[in-house]
Amino acid sequence: MYRIREVDGNDDDIADTLEELHQLTFLDAAPIPEFDQGHWWLAFRGTEPVAFAGIISSTHVFNAGYFCRVGVLGEHCGHRLQLRLMRATEARARLNGWCSIISDTTDNMHSANNFIRAGYRLFNPKAPWAWPHTLYWRKDVK
Repeated sequence: MYRIREVDGNDDDIADTLEELHQLTFLDAAPIPEFDQGHWWLAFRGTEPVAFAGIISSTHVFNAGYFCRVGVLGEHCGHRLQLRLMRATEARARLNGWCSIISDTTDNMHSANNFIRAGYRLFNPKAPWAWPHTLYWRKDVK
């Protein structure tokens, strides 16, 4: 029903699709990432993109990827797309030789529960980078 594939954020059409999905899923609540950096995935239902995710090299934890963004269109929630996108980022992290993936959630119980389901654990970074009530997640991938 759904398929996921890694895409090239340097491609203008792909970047436009990622930006559109970002706008539809985050509205104005988060800045648009730089899609020409890191690795990006799209989830499709048929030929229609319905979700996206990205991972970049972490600037906060040594030898780790930072799961910087994931968005799923509302009508496609409940199909485990975030979990499937997490698995794709984990495979890429292993290929990149990273030891772990980190991320954060703020006021998003669904994402927090997906991190738990995917085997991520809470951790306290040495230098927190987000809001005071942010939860920080880490998963070893080696």
